[in-house]
Parts: sequence; C-alpha cells; structure tokens
Amino acid sequence: MMQTVGKAARTSARIAAKASTATKNLALTAMAAAIRRDEGLLLSANASDIALAKDKGLDAALIDRLTLTAKGITTMADGLEQIAALPDPIGAITDLDYRPSGIQVGRMRVPLGVIGIIYEARPNVTADAAGLCLKAGNAAILRGGSEAIQSNQAIAKCVQEGLKVSGLPEDTVQIIKTPDREAVGELITMQEYVDIIVPRGGKGLIERI
Repeated sequence: MMQTVGKAARTSARIAAKASTATKNLALTAMAAAIRRDEGLLLSANASDIALAKDKGLDAALIDRLTLTAKGITTMADGLEQIAALPDPIGAITDLDYRPSGIQVGRMRVPLGVIGIIYEARPNVTADAAGLCLKAGNAAILRGGSEAIQSNQAIAKCVQEGLKVSGLPEDTVQIIKTPDREAVGELITMQEYVDIIVPRGGKGLIERI
C-alpha cells in the first residue's frame, strides 16, 4: 500500500512542481470553500473521533487538541486563503552576485519534491500542511494520529476536491488511512519516493524519526 502511495506522490510531485501560481491558488481557495461547505460533516466526523478517544480513556489534554469547533473550521479555511494570497515562492531568486569572471550567480527557490508529514492529534494540521506543501509546488503524504483518523479523512476529502477543481492530480496530497504503525515505518524509509520527512509531535515520535 505504501509503495503505491509513494509512486503516486512522486508522479504528482512532478506535475505540482510545474503548476502555475493561478492553478495552485485556485486549488487552495477551492479547498477552503469545500471546508466551509462541509462544516457539519467535519464536526460529525470529529465527534466520532472524540467519542472513541473518550472510550479509550485518552487524557483530557489530547482530547482538547483533537477537538474541532465551528470557529476552528473557519480558521482552517481562512488559513488556506491566506496561503493562496502569499507570493509564490517558486522561481524567486535571491543573493544575486557577480563573480570575478563576470558571471552572475544567485539562489533560486525550487520545490523539494515529496514531503512526508507525521503528526498527532490536531486535525487542522491536515489542511495547513496540505496548503503549504502545495503552494511550494510539492506533493504531500500525510500521516495523522490514529485518534483523529475520521476527522483527517473528512478534511482530506475537501483538500482533494480542491485539487480536482484546479486540474491537479488528487494524489498531490494523500492521507494514510490505516492506523497501523507499520505505515510510519514504511514512510520514513521510502527514500526513492519521499524527499523530506517532517515529524510534528511528541518526543517519542521525533526520536523514532
């Protein structure tokens, strides 16, 4: 399964890297619109995650991080629109300088490729990570915490709808749907498909990465 995800991400990353600013911004604003429209569905999915977390006896602090509210959903959508409003980083050139030979040399920003992001509890990270990765011309493989699996999948549907509206491959942003921890082990070792791993979580997660 993870190999299939990796191959699809690599293919989509090549397309995302060439996407125009207008295309990326259309995807981002369409994601935001889908999140606003599906507020009820997102709250329902989140309620299911919270109920299961309480049944498992998870601590109050984690449940607080897990909880989505109507205000939080609006903030997610606003965040995607704010990312759309940012200048496109791709192709920006800085630090231009002339060498003694007369050649002018500088740094150009280019996409990283496929970014794997592993995070815990907070469902809003799904939208934030998807938006930032796309704006910078990258594909993303997202692995949220198992306690937020229904919330994350509901948000991911909105994200992929936005990609479809813009004509970008839906596999530009993929979320790992299995709670199996072995998926993380595969993700962090797929060097042929994944260029960067970003761990966003507790000490145990970071040490494992």
